[in-house]
Amino acid sequence: MSRVSSIVAIVGLAAAAVAASPVAARPGPEPAHHARWVHTWTAMPQLTEPHNLPPAPFTEDGLVMADTTLRQTVHTSIGGRTVRLRFSNAFGGAALPITAVSVAKPAGGQAGVSAIDAATARQVTFHGKTSTVVPVGAQVVSDPFPFPLGAQENLAVSVYLADGQATNEVTSHPGSRTTSHLLRGNHVASPDLAGATPTDHWYLLSGVEVMARASAVAIVGDSLTDGRGSTTNGNNRWPDRLLARLQEHPSTADIAVLNQAAGGNRVLNDGLGPNALARLDRDVLAHSGVRWMIVFEGVNDLGTAAPTEAAQKQVADDLIAAYEQLIVRAHAQDIRVYGATLLPFGGHTGYDDPGGHREAARQQVNDWIRASGRFDAVIDLDRAVRDPRNPRALLPAYDDGDHLHLNPTGYQAVADAVPARLFR
Repeated sequence: MSRVSSIVAIVGLAAAAVAASPVAARPGPEPAHHARWVHTWTAMPQLTEPHNLPPAPFTEDGLVMADTTLRQTVHTSIGGRTVRLRFSNAFGGAALPITAVSVAKPAGGQAGVSAIDAATARQVTFHGKTSTVVPVGAQVVSDPFPFPLGAQENLAVSVYLADGQATNEVTSHPGSRTTSHLLRGNHVASPDLAGATPTDHWYLLSGVEVMARASAVAIVGDSLTDGRGSTTNGNNRWPDRLLARLQEHPSTADIAVLNQAAGGNRVLNDGLGPNALARLDRDVLAHSGVRWMIVFEGVNDLGTAAPTEAAQKQVADDLIAAYEQLIVRAHAQDIRVYGATLLPFGGHTGYDDPGGHREAARQQVNDWIRASGRFDAVIDLDRAVRDPRNPRALLPAYDDGDHLHLNPTGYQAVADAVPARLFR
Protein backbone atom coordinates (compact mmCIF):
# COMPACT_ATOMS: atom_id res chain seq x y z
CA MET A 1 0.00 0.00 0.00
CA SER A 2 1.32 3.49 -0.93
CA ARG A 3 1.90 6.21 1.66
CA VAL A 4 -1.08 8.20 0.26
CA SER A 5 -3.33 5.14 0.39
CA SER A 6 -2.28 4.52 3.99
CA ILE A 7 -3.15 8.06 4.98
CA VAL A 8 -6.55 7.82 3.24
CA ALA A 9 -7.26 4.54 5.03
CA ILE A 10 -6.32 5.96 8.43
CA VAL A 11 -8.47 9.06 7.87
CA GLY A 12 -11.36 6.83 6.80
CA LEU A 13 -11.07 4.68 9.92
CA ALA A 14 -10.95 7.76 12.14
CA ALA A 15 -14.05 9.20 10.48
CA ALA A 16 -15.90 5.92 10.90
CA ALA A 17 -14.97 5.80 14.59
CA VAL A 18 -16.35 9.29 15.17
CA ALA A 19 -19.57 8.45 13.28
CA ALA A 20 -20.07 5.34 15.40
CA SER A 21 -19.77 7.25 18.68
CA PRO A 22 -23.29 8.22 19.78
CA VAL A 23 -22.25 10.90 22.25
CA ALA A 24 -19.18 12.41 20.58
CA ALA A 25 -20.89 12.91 17.21
CA ARG A 26 -22.07 16.45 18.00
CA PRO A 27 -20.57 18.87 20.52
CA GLY A 28 -23.90 20.69 21.07
CA PRO A 29 -24.35 24.41 21.59
CA GLU A 30 -22.74 26.36 24.37
CA PRO A 31 -24.72 26.73 27.61
CA ALA A 32 -26.62 29.94 28.31
CA HIS A 33 -24.46 32.55 30.05
CA HIS A 34 -27.12 35.25 29.89
CA ALA A 35 -30.74 35.22 31.00
CA ARG A 36 -33.28 34.42 28.29
CA TRP A 37 -36.85 33.21 28.01
CA VAL A 38 -37.03 29.47 28.68
CA HIS A 39 -40.16 27.40 29.15
CA THR A 40 -40.46 25.96 32.62
CA TRP A 41 -43.67 24.09 31.77
CA THR A 42 -45.38 22.98 28.56
CA ALA A 43 -48.30 20.85 27.48
CA MET A 44 -48.63 19.58 23.93
CA PRO A 45 -51.66 21.34 22.37
CA GLN A 46 -54.18 19.11 20.62
CA LEU A 47 -57.77 19.09 19.41
CA THR A 48 -60.10 18.10 22.24
CA GLU A 49 -62.07 14.92 21.58
CA PRO A 50 -65.83 15.31 22.23
CA HIS A 51 -65.73 13.25 25.46
CA ASN A 52 -62.89 15.43 26.81
CA LEU A 53 -64.65 18.77 26.30
CA PRO A 54 -65.50 20.72 29.48
CA PRO A 55 -68.21 18.89 31.45
CA ALA A 56 -71.81 20.09 31.60
CA PRO A 57 -72.95 22.81 31.81
CA PHE A 58 -69.75 24.32 30.42
CA THR A 59 -70.12 22.82 26.94
CA GLU A 60 -73.13 23.77 24.84
CA ASP A 61 -73.87 23.33 21.16
CA GLY A 62 -71.23 25.48 19.45
CA LEU A 63 -70.10 27.17 22.66
CA VAL A 64 -67.75 26.33 25.54
CA MET A 65 -66.99 27.97 28.89
CA ALA A 66 -69.30 30.98 28.51
CA ASP A 67 -69.18 33.24 31.60
CA THR A 68 -66.76 30.74 33.14
CA THR A 69 -63.64 30.84 35.25
CA LEU A 70 -61.16 28.04 34.61
CA ARG A 71 -58.53 27.47 37.30
CA GLN A 72 -55.74 24.99 36.63
CA THR A 73 -52.41 24.17 38.23
CA VAL A 74 -49.15 23.34 36.48
CA HIS A 75 -45.83 22.02 37.81
CA THR A 76 -42.73 24.09 37.01
CA SER A 77 -39.34 22.64 36.25
CA ILE A 78 -36.98 25.59 36.81
CA GLY A 79 -37.57 28.83 38.68
CA GLY A 80 -37.36 32.51 37.87
CA ARG A 81 -38.52 35.93 39.03
CA THR A 82 -40.01 37.16 35.75
CA VAL A 83 -42.74 35.08 34.13
CA ARG A 84 -45.02 35.08 31.11
CA LEU A 85 -47.78 32.75 29.89
CA ARG A 86 -48.71 31.31 26.50
CA PHE A 87 -52.27 30.53 25.44
CA SER A 88 -52.90 28.40 22.37
CA ASN A 89 -55.79 28.35 19.93
CA ALA A 90 -53.94 26.03 17.56
CA PHE A 91 -56.96 23.77 17.04
CA GLY A 92 -59.78 26.16 17.87
CA GLY A 93 -62.71 26.45 15.49
CA ALA A 94 -63.21 30.13 16.37
CA ALA A 95 -61.30 33.01 17.89
CA LEU A 96 -60.60 32.66 21.61
CA PRO A 97 -61.58 35.82 23.56
CA ILE A 98 -59.89 35.83 26.98
CA THR A 99 -61.41 38.37 29.35
CA ALA A 100 -59.12 38.14 32.39
CA VAL A 101 -56.18 36.08 33.68
CA SER A 102 -54.46 35.86 37.04
CA VAL A 103 -51.72 33.74 38.57
CA ALA A 104 -51.12 32.76 42.18
CA LYS A 105 -49.54 30.15 44.39
CA PRO A 106 -52.09 27.37 44.98
CA ALA A 107 -53.25 26.78 48.54
CA GLY A 108 -50.66 24.75 50.40
CA GLY A 109 -48.57 24.67 47.22
CA GLN A 110 -50.62 21.68 46.11
CA ALA A 111 -51.44 20.52 42.59
CA GLY A 112 -55.04 20.21 41.48
CA VAL A 113 -56.64 22.35 44.20
CA SER A 114 -59.27 25.04 43.58
CA ALA A 115 -58.03 27.41 46.30
CA ILE A 116 -55.16 29.89 46.04
CA ASP A 117 -53.03 31.94 48.38
CA ALA A 118 -54.78 35.24 47.68
CA ALA A 119 -51.81 37.27 48.92
CA THR A 120 -49.76 36.00 45.97
CA ALA A 121 -52.40 36.64 43.27
CA ARG A 122 -51.32 38.82 40.35
CA GLN A 123 -53.22 40.09 37.33
CA VAL A 124 -51.80 39.14 33.92
CA THR A 125 -51.94 41.58 31.00
CA PHE A 126 -51.55 41.45 27.22
CA HIS A 127 -50.03 44.51 25.57
CA GLY A 128 -51.01 46.40 28.69
CA LYS A 129 -54.63 45.26 28.64
CA THR A 130 -56.41 42.74 30.85
CA SER A 131 -58.05 40.98 27.90
CA THR A 132 -56.94 39.56 24.56
CA VAL A 133 -58.23 37.58 21.60
CA VAL A 134 -56.30 34.58 20.29
CA PRO A 135 -56.94 34.14 16.54
CA VAL A 136 -57.75 30.74 15.06
CA GLY A 137 -54.60 28.64 14.79
CA ALA A 138 -52.50 31.12 16.73
CA GLN A 139 -51.09 31.63 20.20
CA VAL A 140 -50.76 34.69 22.41
CA VAL A 141 -47.91 35.49 24.79
CA SER A 142 -48.69 37.57 27.85
CA ASP A 143 -46.75 40.58 29.04
CA PRO A 144 -43.87 39.66 31.35
CA PHE A 145 -44.66 40.14 35.02
CA PRO A 146 -42.64 39.83 38.24
CA PHE A 147 -43.50 36.70 40.16
CA PRO A 148 -41.19 34.62 42.39
CA LEU A 149 -41.53 31.16 40.89
CA GLY A 150 -39.51 28.28 42.29
CA ALA A 151 -38.26 25.08 40.69
CA GLN A 152 -40.59 22.08 41.00
CA GLU A 153 -43.33 24.38 42.25
CA ASN A 154 -47.04 24.36 41.47
CA LEU A 155 -48.56 27.47 39.89
CA ALA A 156 -52.29 28.26 39.68
CA VAL A 157 -53.52 30.00 36.51
CA SER A 158 -57.09 31.34 36.47
CA VAL A 159 -58.75 32.35 33.19
CA TYR A 160 -62.14 34.02 32.73
CA LEU A 161 -64.05 33.85 29.44
CA ALA A 162 -67.01 36.24 29.54
CA ASP A 163 -68.35 35.20 26.15
CA GLY A 164 -66.84 31.72 26.03
CA GLN A 165 -65.41 30.33 22.80
CA ALA A 166 -68.01 30.01 20.04
CA THR A 167 -67.09 26.52 18.90
CA ASN A 168 -66.82 22.93 20.07
CA GLU A 169 -63.34 22.67 18.53
CA VAL A 170 -61.14 23.53 21.48
CA THR A 171 -57.39 23.39 22.12
CA SER A 172 -56.48 21.40 25.21
CA HIS A 173 -54.26 18.76 26.73
CA PRO A 174 -56.62 16.01 27.94
CA GLY A 175 -53.95 13.88 29.63
CA SER A 176 -53.16 16.41 32.33
CA ARG A 177 -53.19 13.94 35.25
CA THR A 178 -54.02 17.14 37.14
CA THR A 179 -57.42 18.41 38.27
CA SER A 180 -58.75 21.71 36.92
CA HIS A 181 -61.85 23.58 38.14
CA LEU A 182 -64.71 25.37 36.35
CA LEU A 183 -67.18 27.85 37.86
CA ARG A 184 -69.67 30.30 36.38
CA GLY A 185 -68.76 33.97 36.74
CA ASN A 186 -65.52 35.93 37.03
CA HIS A 187 -63.55 34.48 39.94
CA VAL A 188 -59.96 34.88 38.77
CA ALA A 189 -59.09 36.68 42.03
CA SER A 190 -61.28 34.57 44.34
CA PRO A 191 -59.41 32.73 47.11
CA ASP A 192 -61.46 29.59 46.43
CA LEU A 193 -63.90 28.34 43.81
CA ALA A 194 -66.55 26.93 46.11
CA GLY A 195 -68.89 24.63 44.24
CA ALA A 196 -66.66 24.42 41.18
CA THR A 197 -66.84 21.45 38.81
CA PRO A 198 -63.58 19.45 38.67
CA THR A 199 -62.20 17.96 35.47
CA ASP A 200 -58.87 16.21 34.89
CA HIS A 201 -57.86 18.13 31.76
CA TRP A 202 -55.92 21.27 30.85
CA TYR A 203 -57.46 23.78 28.44
CA LEU A 204 -56.07 26.74 26.47
CA LEU A 205 -52.81 27.15 28.42
CA SER A 206 -49.80 25.74 26.55
CA GLY A 207 -46.74 27.18 28.25
CA VAL A 208 -45.19 29.03 31.16
CA GLU A 209 -41.87 30.79 30.59
CA VAL A 210 -39.31 32.28 32.94
CA MET A 211 -36.40 34.59 32.36
CA ALA A 212 -33.42 32.53 33.45
CA ARG A 213 -29.86 31.45 32.73
CA ALA A 214 -31.03 28.00 31.73
CA SER A 215 -31.52 25.49 28.93
CA ALA A 216 -34.18 22.87 28.28
CA VAL A 217 -34.65 19.28 27.19
CA ALA A 218 -37.84 18.59 25.24
CA ILE A 219 -39.27 15.07 25.37
CA VAL A 220 -41.32 13.95 22.36
CA GLY A 221 -43.48 10.99 23.30
CA ASP A 222 -46.82 9.30 23.79
CA SER A 223 -48.84 8.14 26.82
CA LEU A 224 -45.78 6.60 28.45
CA THR A 225 -44.30 10.10 28.72
CA ASP A 226 -47.65 11.84 29.19
CA GLY A 227 -47.95 9.74 32.33
CA ARG A 228 -50.75 7.23 31.95
CA GLY A 229 -50.52 5.10 35.09
CA SER A 230 -49.04 7.93 37.16
CA THR A 231 -50.84 9.47 40.14
CA THR A 232 -53.39 12.20 39.46
CA ASN A 233 -52.05 15.43 41.03
CA GLY A 234 -48.91 13.51 42.03
CA ASN A 235 -46.56 14.85 39.34
CA ASN A 236 -44.77 11.51 39.19
CA ARG A 237 -44.56 10.98 35.45
CA TRP A 238 -41.05 9.96 34.44
CA PRO A 239 -40.12 13.46 33.17
CA ASP A 240 -41.12 14.82 36.60
CA ARG A 241 -38.89 12.27 38.31
CA LEU A 242 -36.03 13.00 35.89
CA LEU A 243 -36.41 16.68 36.75
CA ALA A 244 -36.16 15.87 40.46
CA ARG A 245 -32.89 14.00 39.79
CA LEU A 246 -31.45 16.88 37.78
CA GLN A 247 -32.43 19.36 40.48
CA GLU A 248 -30.33 17.47 43.02
CA HIS A 249 -27.04 18.47 41.38
CA PRO A 250 -25.78 22.03 40.76
CA SER A 251 -24.44 21.04 37.33
CA THR A 252 -27.92 20.14 36.07
CA ALA A 253 -30.19 22.27 38.28
CA ASP A 254 -30.64 24.82 35.48
CA ILE A 255 -32.15 22.29 33.05
CA ALA A 256 -35.87 22.69 32.28
CA VAL A 257 -37.67 19.44 31.40
CA LEU A 258 -40.47 19.97 28.87
CA ASN A 259 -43.04 17.21 28.49
CA GLN A 260 -44.24 17.37 24.88
CA ALA A 261 -46.14 14.08 24.82
CA ALA A 262 -49.74 13.00 24.41
CA GLY A 263 -51.53 9.73 24.94
CA GLY A 264 -52.16 7.87 21.70
CA ASN A 265 -49.72 10.02 19.75
CA ARG A 266 -47.81 8.52 16.82
CA VAL A 267 -44.68 9.42 14.87
CA LEU A 268 -45.97 8.76 11.36
CA ASN A 269 -49.71 9.41 11.35
CA ASP A 270 -52.13 11.65 13.17
CA GLY A 271 -53.99 9.99 16.01
CA LEU A 272 -54.61 11.72 19.30
CA GLY A 273 -52.87 14.91 18.28
CA PRO A 274 -50.76 15.56 15.19
CA ASN A 275 -47.99 13.12 14.32
CA ALA A 276 -44.52 13.81 15.68
CA LEU A 277 -43.14 14.82 12.29
CA ALA A 278 -45.89 17.42 11.91
CA ARG A 279 -45.64 18.87 15.41
CA LEU A 280 -41.85 19.04 15.75
CA ASP A 281 -41.60 22.70 14.77
CA ARG A 282 -44.30 23.91 17.15
CA ASP A 283 -43.54 21.60 20.09
CA VAL A 284 -39.72 21.68 20.03
CA LEU A 285 -37.96 23.88 17.49
CA ALA A 286 -39.99 27.01 18.25
CA HIS A 287 -39.11 26.92 21.95
CA SER A 288 -36.16 29.08 22.94
CA GLY A 289 -33.47 27.49 25.05
CA VAL A 290 -34.02 23.88 23.93
CA ARG A 291 -30.59 22.23 23.68
CA TRP A 292 -31.63 18.57 23.80
CA MET A 293 -34.50 16.44 22.55
CA ILE A 294 -35.41 12.93 23.66
CA VAL A 295 -37.41 10.88 21.15
CA PHE A 296 -39.40 8.17 22.94
CA GLU A 297 -42.21 7.35 20.58
CA GLY A 298 -43.23 4.71 18.05
CA VAL A 299 -45.04 1.96 19.96
CA ASN A 300 -48.45 3.30 18.83
CA ASP A 301 -47.28 3.22 15.21
CA LEU A 302 -46.49 -0.50 15.62
CA GLY A 303 -49.64 -1.19 17.60
CA THR A 304 -52.04 0.38 15.13
CA ALA A 305 -50.47 -1.14 12.00
CA ALA A 306 -51.77 -4.51 10.80
CA PRO A 307 -50.21 -7.51 12.62
CA THR A 308 -48.69 -9.00 9.48
CA GLU A 309 -45.05 -9.50 8.64
CA ALA A 310 -45.21 -7.17 5.63
CA ALA A 311 -47.10 -4.40 7.40
CA GLN A 312 -44.85 -4.45 10.44
CA LYS A 313 -41.70 -4.51 8.32
CA GLN A 314 -43.00 -1.45 6.48
CA VAL A 315 -43.90 0.50 9.61
CA ALA A 316 -40.53 -0.32 11.18
CA ASP A 317 -38.72 0.94 8.07
CA ASP A 318 -40.90 4.05 8.03
CA LEU A 319 -40.23 4.73 11.71
CA ILE A 320 -36.48 4.55 11.16
CA ALA A 321 -36.77 7.00 8.25
CA ALA A 322 -38.89 9.30 10.43
CA TYR A 323 -36.32 9.22 13.23
CA GLU A 324 -33.72 10.27 10.68
CA GLN A 325 -35.91 13.23 9.75
CA LEU A 326 -36.37 14.28 13.37
CA ILE A 327 -32.62 14.10 13.90
CA VAL A 328 -31.77 16.11 10.77
CA ARG A 329 -34.31 18.83 11.53
CA ALA A 330 -33.24 19.16 15.17
CA HIS A 331 -29.55 19.16 14.31
CA ALA A 332 -30.21 22.07 11.95
CA GLN A 333 -31.14 24.04 15.09
CA ASP A 334 -28.08 22.78 17.03
CA ILE A 335 -30.23 20.52 19.21
CA ARG A 336 -28.73 17.22 20.32
CA VAL A 337 -31.11 14.29 19.87
CA TYR A 338 -31.23 11.25 22.15
CA GLY A 339 -33.10 8.12 21.10
CA ALA A 340 -34.97 6.00 23.64
CA THR A 341 -35.70 2.36 22.87
CA LEU A 342 -39.32 1.21 22.70
CA LEU A 343 -40.69 -0.69 25.68
CA PRO A 344 -42.08 -4.25 25.49
CA PHE A 345 -45.83 -4.88 25.38
CA GLY A 346 -46.05 -8.65 25.75
CA GLY A 347 -49.47 -9.59 27.11
CA HIS A 348 -51.19 -6.36 26.03
CA THR A 349 -54.57 -7.20 24.57
CA GLY A 350 -54.41 -4.84 21.61
CA TYR A 351 -50.74 -4.78 20.64
CA ASP A 352 -49.33 -8.26 21.38
CA ASP A 353 -50.31 -10.21 18.27
CA PRO A 354 -50.14 -14.04 18.35
CA GLY A 355 -47.69 -14.16 15.45
CA GLY A 356 -45.21 -11.89 17.18
CA HIS A 357 -44.92 -9.61 14.16
CA ARG A 358 -45.17 -6.41 16.20
CA GLU A 359 -42.53 -7.67 18.62
CA ALA A 360 -40.24 -8.41 15.66
CA ALA A 361 -40.78 -4.87 14.39
CA ARG A 362 -40.06 -3.47 17.85
CA GLN A 363 -36.79 -5.38 17.94
CA GLN A 364 -35.89 -4.09 14.46
CA VAL A 365 -36.51 -0.50 15.52
CA ASN A 366 -34.63 -0.91 18.80
CA ASP A 367 -31.69 -2.55 17.07
CA TRP A 368 -31.43 0.46 14.78
CA ILE A 369 -31.71 2.95 17.65
CA ARG A 370 -28.92 1.15 19.52
CA ALA A 371 -26.54 0.44 16.66
CA SER A 372 -27.04 3.02 13.91
CA GLY A 373 -25.05 5.80 15.57
CA ARG A 374 -27.51 8.35 14.20
CA PHE A 375 -28.70 9.55 17.59
CA ASP A 376 -26.28 11.62 19.64
CA ALA A 377 -26.82 9.12 22.46
CA VAL A 378 -29.03 6.11 23.17
CA ILE A 379 -31.18 5.80 26.30
CA ASP A 380 -32.02 2.11 26.61
CA LEU A 381 -35.34 2.24 28.43
CA ASP A 382 -36.31 -1.19 27.11
CA ARG A 383 -33.42 -2.71 29.04
CA ALA A 384 -34.34 -0.71 32.15
CA VAL A 385 -37.94 -1.95 32.54
CA ARG A 386 -38.24 -5.29 30.75
CA ASP A 387 -38.58 -8.59 32.60
CA PRO A 388 -35.20 -10.38 32.40
CA ARG A 389 -37.00 -13.73 32.43
CA ASN A 390 -39.39 -12.64 29.68
CA PRO A 391 -37.85 -9.76 27.69
CA ARG A 392 -41.01 -9.43 25.58
CA ALA A 393 -42.85 -8.11 28.65
CA LEU A 394 -42.53 -5.43 31.29
CA LEU A 395 -41.16 -6.34 34.70
CA PRO A 396 -44.31 -7.09 36.76
CA ALA A 397 -43.25 -4.68 39.51
CA TYR A 398 -43.32 -1.85 36.94
CA ASP A 399 -46.48 -2.88 35.05
CA ASP A 400 -49.58 -0.71 35.55
CA GLY A 401 -51.66 -3.78 34.78
CA ASP A 402 -52.35 -3.45 31.05
CA HIS A 403 -48.85 -4.72 30.10
CA LEU A 404 -48.14 -1.54 28.13
CA HIS A 405 -48.06 1.33 30.63
CA LEU A 406 -46.03 1.76 33.79
CA ASN A 407 -46.93 2.48 37.39
CA PRO A 408 -45.13 5.18 39.43
CA THR A 409 -42.39 2.70 40.37
CA GLY A 410 -41.85 1.95 36.71
CA TYR A 411 -41.73 5.61 35.81
CA GLN A 412 -39.10 6.14 38.49
CA ALA A 413 -37.06 3.32 36.91
CA VAL A 414 -37.33 5.07 33.53
CA ALA A 415 -36.16 8.36 35.02
CA ASP A 416 -33.27 6.62 36.76
CA ALA A 417 -32.17 5.08 33.45
CA VAL A 418 -31.55 8.49 31.83
CA PRO A 419 -27.89 9.45 32.38
CA ALA A 420 -27.65 12.92 33.91
CA ARG A 421 -24.28 13.36 32.18
CA LEU A 422 -26.13 13.82 28.88
CA PHE A 423 -27.21 17.27 30.06
CA ARG A 424 -23.94 18.55 31.47
